Amino acid sequence: MRNKKTELTKKFGTKVRLERTKRRLSQETLAEMADLNKKTICAIEAGTTTPSLETANDISNAFQIPLHEFLYNIEKIEL
Repeated sequence: MRNKKTELTKKFGTKVRLERTKRRLSQETLAEMADLNKKTICAIEAGTTTPSLETANDISNAFQIPLHEFLYNIEKIEL
C-alpha cells in the first residue's frame, strides 16, 4: 500500500510540473497563484510530499482546472 501511495504522490507532482511548464510558469509564480510557498511546490513536484486535498485543489484552481479534471487519468502518467 505504501508504494502505491508514493507512486501516486510522484505522479501528482509530475502532473503539476507538466501543467506548470506547459503554461510557462515558474514554480514561484505558481506558488503565488495557488497562495502557497515555492518550497511546497518544489516538494510536490519532486514527489517528496503528499499534498492535502485542499492544497491539490488550490493548485488545480491556479491552473483554472477543476480538481476532478486535473486528477483524471493521473494513474496513467509515466514516471
